[in-house]
Amino acid sequence: MKYITLSMTKLRTILAENLKTYRNEMGFSQLKLANLVDSAPNYIAMIEAGKRFPTDTMLEKIAAALRREPCELFSAAPIQKNWEEALLADFADFIAYKQKGQMKEQLLHRS
Repeated sequence: MKYITLSMTKLRTILAENLKTYRNEMGFSQLKLANLVDSAPNYIAMIEAGKRFPTDTMLEKIAAALRREPCELFSAAPIQKNWEEALLADFADFIAYKQKGQMKEQLLHRS
């Protein structure tokens, strides 16, 4: 099994980027998120700047406020929140593509 080693600096960077991404997705300001997790806005700002690293308890509060699992905050590529909707959209696109192809075939066979 291959393991990927990440430095604490890289983890802070990933956390900072994901926190900001997920916070913006929810439409939260730093102040709103801070209020939801009983923290100060400057603490949230420092986490997003990569200057602070939250405790496990604070990570759980932040994740819950953002409707995420704590591990999602450390994903190297942010996980799309509405993956079900994205999957359905992809499926709908596929169906439309197939139907278009069938219509094209029907028109070719009429000739």
